[in-house]
Amino acid sequence: MAVVRTLLYLVVYPGLLFLFVYSTFCEWFDRKVYARLQNRMGPTHTGRFGLLQPIADFFKLMAKEDIVPEAADKRLFSILPVVGLAVVATAGLLLPVWNFDLANPGLTSFSGDIIVVLYLLSLPTLILFLAAWASTNPFATIGGARVLTMFFGYEVPLFLAVLSPAILADSWRLAEIAAFYQAKPLLLLTNLLGFIVAVIAVQAKLERTPFDIPHAETEIVGGTFTEYSGKKLALFRLTFDIELVVSSGLLAAVFLGGFPGGAVVGFLHFVVKTLFVIFLLSLLRALTSRIRIDQVVSFAWKYLAPLAVLQLLVTILLKGLLS
Repeated sequence: MAVVRTLLYLVVYPGLLFLFVYSTFCEWFDRKVYARLQNRMGPTHTGRFGLLQPIADFFKLMAKEDIVPEAADKRLFSILPVVGLAVVATAGLLLPVWNFDLANPGLTSFSGDIIVVLYLLSLPTLILFLAAWASTNPFATIGGARVLTMFFGYEVPLFLAVLSPAILADSWRLAEIAAFYQAKPLLLLTNLLGFIVAVIAVQAKLERTPFDIPHAETEIVGGTFTEYSGKKLALFRLTFDIELVVSSGLLAAVFLGGFPGGAVVGFLHFVVKTLFVIFLLSLLRALTSRIRIDQVVSFAWKYLAPLAVLQLLVTILLKGLLS
């Protein structure tokens, strides 16, 4: 039974099948909110309310011709989409989706899992850079350079912002952090500044407007993905969808408290809170326009990093007062 339970956990819920279904739903939600904010309809025809459009897009790409450039590093070019998907899926398995029984927290909960999630969420950036480099396309190479340049701007503020609530909760385990703020919801207000910094940093990590410089179609065709097509492009798109879910779930667990109740109630709390974070990301996407790469790095170090450090200082002082 233990083997069956492990397989169900890894493959069905909250494993790969759940991540695929929920990430495609979140893509639909993001596209729908973004469209309505621009007075458009968004997906409407494929499935009820267009719910199946992201899934249809995925399988359509899977069925298209898969082209590998003659000058590309073929082995690296082909394996990176799979590696990227595996990395974000592994990070998704570490999220405390609903179980907050700390005596039996689940198969993948352990002390320090928040550090592992942040590390795994950093790897897709390096994978995108390598994917661009392996394709040998000049537009992709420029996009890859921009990906890596942005990485050195937003990553430090994101780490500082996300780890500040962990310091106050006196734990490096996601389930314990979420349970701490679930029990003391008023302390969530002390992390408001860090939450704002983290939302902006996640927007940059996901390369969404105004931080979509690495794949600016009007400037560098499609950036990193210029040479990718068919199955490989489908896997990269799924990787971004799952990364959106994992990033939103991480912010929800750390900044919005736990998801109380049993499996059903806890799952509904997880969905509502992650969709709230995605709504904020969509709102930011709709309200802003693309900025230059130098402006991204300047903004990150002039504003995001100092604000994240300020949040950290507030957290340390508050922890000293409460201890």
